[in-house]
Amino acid sequence: MKLGVVGLPNVGKSTLFNAITKAGAAAANYAFCTIEPNVGVVAVPDERLNKLAALYDSKKITPTTLEFVDIAGLVKGASKGEGLGNKFLSHIREVDAIVHVVRCFDDENIIHVDGSVDPVRDMETIGLELVFADLETLERRIAKAQSMAKADKKYAEDVDRLEKMKAWLEGGKPLRSMPEDGEYKFFADEAGKAFVAEQFLLTSKPVIYVANVDESGINGNAYTEKVTEAAAAEGAECVVLCAKLEEDLTELDDEEREMFMQEYGITESGLDKLVKASYKLLGLISYLTAGEKETRAWTIVKGTKAPQAAGKIHSDFEKGFIRAEIVDYETLLECGSFTAAKEKGKVRSEGKDYVMRENDVVLFRFNV
Repeated sequence: MKLGVVGLPNVGKSTLFNAITKAGAAAANYAFCTIEPNVGVVAVPDERLNKLAALYDSKKITPTTLEFVDIAGLVKGASKGEGLGNKFLSHIREVDAIVHVVRCFDDENIIHVDGSVDPVRDMETIGLELVFADLETLERRIAKAQSMAKADKKYAEDVDRLEKMKAWLEGGKPLRSMPEDGEYKFFADEAGKAFVAEQFLLTSKPVIYVANVDESGINGNAYTEKVTEAAAAEGAECVVLCAKLEEDLTELDDEEREMFMQEYGITESGLDKLVKASYKLLGLISYLTAGEKETRAWTIVKGTKAPQAAGKIHSDFEKGFIRAEIVDYETLLECGSFTAAKEKGKVRSEGKDYVMRENDVVLFRFNV
């Protein structure tokens, strides 16, 4: 899963992304790595893995990961090609969600592109650029659908749907905030959601707002209150963090890092909070596999059935799926081993229609 990091100049976007990529060099196992200059892969924090690995005496621990893409070139007018606007828009179409960094600190030495600090205004600036870009895209789609409807009336319904989406955008609001009742009720069912997804529009992507504060605002300030309120109004997530502090944390070893966090009263790093919020936003869960060779988390979308989850490990697992032997993570720890859990009747045998759950520890049975 890819998340695009966006933001106006001088809001801390580059500092945040530097923290993401620097963490790769400092981490053991597979916490972070850099694929190319503008892409960083981050491990999803998961305390279950260490406990399972200790239980199985695993030689390797592999967490599940998310990919962050640094999307550059956004300024006011990007939808019209200003700055690196066209490149920005093409890059943002390729991500699954948007991480929008907004400035929530005062510093006379760092000039704001619009002359003053106003995070809600910044949110609206980028939001409107995405709305304008989507409107331009929809105008082309509507013209094409109207042309096709002249030859085949079945496309008339597509015209109506596209025009409703356009009308919503013309109010300056993103598609992700579009209601699912009244004249918009079509978009509430699976067919409607699929129709919107097929348009690959920018404002339909989920958003996490990162309220970037200075060290004095780690626990929030007047700016972050406004960002949190604005994010909630559009159904988006909000994470408060200090990008400069996060970058500093990546330079420390584990002991120093813990002392540093205690000094600031931090129980969880901002990056960890961001990763967890991203995972939640994308509707993802992870199931677990464990053994002497490796303990590992596997990313799946909520609602995934057992055979498709098995396919995440290897396509042969899905093709030859027989059953899934599953025990709840907490139950497994209580029992002390998979064998003990099985002897106590705590291991379930699930078939092809089983929908995977967050705390499932699984052994797949297959035959090819």
